[in-house]
Amino acid sequence: MNVTELQMLYAAGERDFHNIDLSSASLSYVDLRGASLIRANLRHANLRWADLRQTSLQWADLRGADLSWAKLDEADLSFANLKGAKMPDGTIHD
Repeated sequence: MNVTELQMLYAAGERDFHNIDLSSASLSYVDLRGASLIRANLRHANLRWADLRQTSLQWADLRGADLSWAKLDEADLSFANLKGAKMPDGTIHD
């Protein structure tokens, strides 16, 4: 699935994107509020300014992802791999 297909499905009301592979995808400014991205591969994805409020990101692979200025209020990042991810506060997760 590519970013355009994801956005079309999301706009149509789909919220379940378990195991989706969007590694290295450009998701800057995308609105995925309330989506379920459990076990998603978002490795090295550009998520700058993305709206991920109330998003389920449990077990997601976010290694090296850019989450600068992303909205993560109430997002569930339990067990997510954030190694090398650039966080909203500008820090790099170790």
